[in-house]
Amino acid sequence: MKYGTGVALCLAAGTIWSLMGLGLRQIEEASVWQILFWRSVGMVPLLLGFMWWTSRGRPMAALRAVGGAGIAGGLGLVLAFSGAIYAFQTTTVANAVLLFAASPFVAAVLGWLILREAVRPTTWIAIAVAVFGMYLMVSDGLETGAIAGNLAALASAVGFGAFSVALRWGRVGDMMPVAFLGSIFSTLFAGGVLIFRGEPILASPQDMTVAFAIGFCVVALGMVLFTLGSRVVPAAELTLLSLVEVLLGPLWVWLALGETASRNTLIGGGVLLAGVLFNAAMGARGPRVQGVAEPARPVND
Repeated sequence: MKYGTGVALCLAAGTIWSLMGLGLRQIEEASVWQILFWRSVGMVPLLLGFMWWTSRGRPMAALRAVGGAGIAGGLGLVLAFSGAIYAFQTTTVANAVLLFAASPFVAAVLGWLILREAVRPTTWIAIAVAVFGMYLMVSDGLETGAIAGNLAALASAVGFGAFSVALRWGRVGDMMPVAFLGSIFSTLFAGGVLIFRGEPILASPQDMTVAFAIGFCVVALGMVLFTLGSRVVPAAELTLLSLVEVLLGPLWVWLALGETASRNTLIGGGVLLAGVLFNAAMGARGPRVQGVAEPARPVND
């Protein structure tokens, strides 16, 4: 694959992922757990088909290869997926996607704490900048009543960070089997919560269709395209390309639904993105230093 093709695939993935918020706004009555269940079910066939193709008809071998790290990463995705859906349902799309952008910094801190990976001094500076931006955004939630949604978005970022650290811990080169496990675990977890709460698994036909389509056409398809493109695009550039999702997500809901972001969200999000851009720019300078943790690639909510 040529470099330009890889960039195009990653941009396409980010554009597709940016439709997540707009898609979830089409849900009428389904609860967070019903959405998570049917969205996760929608992810399964495409991810399984892609694994079947890349493993030459041996998907079970690919799943066994990821081992305990794959299980840990899949559990991290349960938190990432459920937190993201709750965030989209309880706060603005702009708030949610901007806070998701903090996941590379969460991964860097978790890698430092758990794996004892070194972190570049410039990354610590970027983390400090990002934390200040997140503070502005979360404090805004105290005034708008969206604090729960903001905290859920941060929890989602923690889940994505845990996913990335699990991949590095197990030296997992292919994230697709782990993403597939995440979709299976999310289906089981959401189903268990619904049963425990006495809620029906079935929602309205429209809501189930929308949630399934989001899982298949947005989350899973975006993962496939991003996985293919990431094979020829450096990690620092992937971080920059993934910002397409952050920039376009609020635009779609503004154009289609008139949903706007608050002043603090825009200011805090701008500060957070400045930290992301600074860190990516520093990571792109020269060869990677041995033993220094690179920021995790976003996988989407």
